[in-house]
Amino acid sequence: MVEANFAKITMLALADSVNPCAIAVLTMVLISILIQHPKKKKYVLAAGLAFSLAVYICYLFYGVVIIQLFKGFAQILRQNSSYIYTGLAFLAMVIGALNIKDYFHYKAGGFATEMPLFMRPKVKRIINKITSPLGAFVIGLLVTLFLLPCTIGPYVVASGLLSQLGTLKALPWLMYYNIIFVLPMVLVSLLVYWGFAKVEEVSGWKEANIRKLHLIAGILIFLVGLGILFGWI
Repeated sequence: MVEANFAKITMLALADSVNPCAIAVLTMVLISILIQHPKKKKYVLAAGLAFSLAVYICYLFYGVVIIQLFKGFAQILRQNSSYIYTGLAFLAMVIGALNIKDYFHYKAGGFATEMPLFMRPKVKRIINKITSPLGAFVIGLLVTLFLLPCTIGPYVVASGLLSQLGTLKALPWLMYYNIIFVLPMVLVSLLVYWGFAKVEEVSGWKEANIRKLHLIAGILIFLVGLGILFGWI
């Protein structure tokens, strides 16, 4: 059970962590701080870490809520609860297929793979108000709601799988998942602080490799779906 959960949760978290949405939002946060404090790299690091912490806390909360919903749904189905896991397998495969599709036929704001286009100006306006690390944390709590359309798919699958453990036993797995999820944000913040990369370079790299990021995420999520369906993992 532990080994199976480790494989599934790790693959889903890795797929979620390479989502272009979160990287794009983080770069907007760092740019906003740099505009306000162009010579204070410590502010950039603190803001990046504060934003990452806010995302971590919110997603941990969302995971607990999703687990509770799945537990309630399983109680309704009772003896037919196995249908839930079959449904989760197909959900993972669909999300994976949509990401793989974005590699071959990319369109910004893709359904279930990126933040919808109509949300982006609102998010940018909110982020442009950030002037401090504390502001980055507070705004981060709000912005997670806008990130949900493009990041929630793998998380729903992971939380659904963990719901069989119960909330308390699932909590360490949720914490592990979200550490992996925010790790790229932390690394980007550190790279910018240490001077190994500029925010504009990170943003440009993301745009240049956005199809590949979708492909990697899609393959990982699709494999998890197949693994659940056929009992490979």
